[in-house]
Amino acid sequence: MTPTYNAEMTMSRFDQIRARSRWSDILEGQPQHLLMLALMLCGAAWLLEDSPGQGRFLGLDSLDWAWASIWLAVLHQAVVAFGFRMQLHRAIFTRLWGKRDFANWQWIFLPLLVARPITLLVTAVLDAGSLSLWRPGTLLLGVLLILPAAWTLNSVLRHFTIRRATGGDHFRARYLSMPMVKQGSFRWFDNSMYALAFLGLWGIALIAGSWQALVVACFQHAYIWVHMYTVEAPDMRWLYGPLDAEDGTD
Repeated sequence: MTPTYNAEMTMSRFDQIRARSRWSDILEGQPQHLLMLALMLCGAAWLLEDSPGQGRFLGLDSLDWAWASIWLAVLHQAVVAFGFRMQLHRAIFTRLWGKRDFANWQWIFLPLLVARPITLLVTAVLDAGSLSLWRPGTLLLGVLLILPAAWTLNSVLRHFTIRRATGGDHFRARYLSMPMVKQGSFRWFDNSMYALAFLGLWGIALIAGSWQALVVACFQHAYIWVHMYTVEAPDMRWLYGPLDAEDGTD
């Protein structure tokens, strides 16, 4: 969404939001979030199964690692949902850490983000070969899925920046006046981080031929869209839309 406020107007944007928001606004979308998460966890439990002859790493087998990857994804997105909402509406991290608020937030955000593909990769290696499909086909498809994911990651680093990707617009007014990114993968997909970057997880699973990793990739990709619609979309309306009665004004 293209920002509609210039730099001078955005200086007081956070104060306007915090003056107008209510606790119901902080919880917007979260009942739906919990419901969809519960259904997805049930689906993952039904699909995941032990594989014969699987290896172990750090005392855990591939099924353990699959669930670790799923629960890390849940932890990551729960932390982000809480952090984004509480910072946007109550300035919780600024109250705690002052000028170090955004820097400290990134130290929370990034390790949890990086743990998601790493734990999926461990699952894929330990469960390699369990997917009963034509191997040349899965290898080719896996590579083809990793390519747009790599392109998107490069676009994030070069054009969008890590600071914006980790929620800079929830912390600093200057991000609100920045134009919408239209380079790299963002030229073709506004939500390329969600639409394309997570294809890399599918690619890892397919290259390894791992059923368990494929289930985890499906869960993680679907769950990031839950975040998009239940956390990020409402936040964007507050940050970039008009502050009218629909957004919490009495």
